[in-house]
Amino acid sequence: MTDIFKKLHHVCIVVRDVRRTAAYYQSVGIGPWHDYPPLAQFTELDVPNPDGFQGTIYKYTDIANVQIQLCQPSELDSPQRRFLDKHGEGVFHLGFDVPDCDAGEDMGRAMGLKVLMRGRRPNGSGFTHFDTAAKAGGVVLEIRASPPVTGHKA
Repeated sequence: MTDIFKKLHHVCIVVRDVRRTAAYYQSVGIGPWHDYPPLAQFTELDVPNPDGFQGTIYKYTDIANVQIQLCQPSELDSPQRRFLDKHGEGVFHLGFDVPDCDAGEDMGRAMGLKVLMRGRRPNGSGFTHFDTAAKAGGVVLEIRASPPVTGHKA
């Protein structure tokens, strides 16, 4: 893996009211919206405030070329809460697909990027947010890997 920021997976928008915002997007044809799986699935977690992380509400929709995520931070401290309080609603991070989160994180560190927060599921999939907002136009860059697909599709 040589390029960790080449395959865009999603755009994450921090909002005050995830349900109201999803309803608006749905009204203009962007949807359907789904609840993100429980954040408790991340058993290895290095975030500034685990309770703030666990209290965050996400919804997502997949459109033809990218996923859009809506993120409503809890009232507890978290990078997303700080973003909302300082900037208001807007794009918080861009998520890029990588085949291996740990290898991608190592590559980011080798480029001099500092880790803002990270989480892994028991199968090794998960996310790493790099602390890039100050130099990337206010946007955090994230790498992420999906859990392996189980079962067979018809």
